[in-house]
Amino acid sequence: MTAFEIPTLTTDRLRLRAFCAGDLDAFAAMRATRRGALSGYGAPVCASRGLADDDRVSWPMGATRLWRVGLRKDRQRAFVGAVGTYHPLDWPEPEIIYSLDQPFWRQGFATEASRAARNWLFEHFPFARAASFIRPENFASKRVAERLGAVYESTSESRASSFEGWVHYRTGGS
Repeated sequence: MTAFEIPTLTTDRLRLRAFCAGDLDAFAAMRATRRGALSGYGAPVCASRGLADDDRVSWPMGATRLWRVGLRKDRQRAFVGAVGTYHPLDWPEPEIIYSLDQPFWRQGFATEASRAARNWLFEHFPFARAASFIRPENFASKRVAERLGAVYESTSESRASSFEGWVHYRTGGS
């Protein structure tokens, strides 16, 4: 039998690791808020009770790769949010996705975690680009995309919603 291990990533302030059963209540609580529900994914990862098992299946298959985000030096192990990549069959290219719990907004964590996920994607797969599909009214996510160096490409309809397509190009730097 072949085992698959979800990698752990670290940044200056964050630790991105696989979800475990102990994370699911915090993930569900974050997703239950109006802002959490609007933050994206659009995917069945919202069914948080099955998230840990689904990750073990979806990671090797490539549709959704989601990390649990926590603070590197936090002994309490606070749940900051989730970040990853999303690439279902009907998506034009891989998407960089994230959702942070409200106490962790406006501290640069979304940018830091998304940069780590994007860089991991480009290091491990030959994609020339990735996307961020952002609702037009989500100005905070547009600012994150801009800080990551993504550029606005177009607005389109998908799954009965409008999204702005922001493109992250593979480059030599981070």
